[in-house]
Amino acid sequence: MSRNLETLDEGELLRRVARGDRSAFDEFYRRTAPWLTVRLRRRCADEDLVAEVLQETYLAVWRSGGSVAHDAARGSAVGWLWTIAARRLVDAFRRRARRERLPAALAVEPVAPAAEEQVLADRMDADLEQALLALPENLRQVLRAMVLDGLTVRETSLLLGMPEGTVKTYARRARIALREALS
Repeated sequence: MSRNLETLDEGELLRRVARGDRSAFDEFYRRTAPWLTVRLRRRCADEDLVAEVLQETYLAVWRSGGSVAHDAARGSAVGWLWTIAARRLVDAFRRRARRERLPAALAVEPVAPAAEEQVLADRMDADLEQALLALPENLRQVLRAMVLDGLTVRETSLLLGMPEGTVKTYARRARIALREALS
């Protein structure tokens, strides 16, 4: 591998990928795939689905051409990569839901609870747990993405397929509802 590629940041690697540089793509994949796999596993316990989403994500990176460099230039390249992967994961959940004829809201749930959710559930007192369960599903999804997964408003918007303003509104409503339920 060219020593030159190892010194480039991810944004520059993406700009080279946009020009068709296969070595830059390989370096970008080497750097980001382990991290992206971990992030996807936090949202989904199905290893086959994670592998499928990972493959679709990097295929989209390779095929997206010039738009990659333009989109990544507006923010971090790794953040851009996560938004692509998050959308692919949501799409995969929706495809699965259609195949299994389940409502889409049920399909967004991971197959097994994430480790963070398990720890929080074990430590959470009954009042907070009941307050969370009383929230409408759309508010719970926003809260889960922003609090447990640490996603930004933009990333949550892309993951859940809703406008950023709606994400902000739902997050505010969830906080108010929790505050009222616990006071």
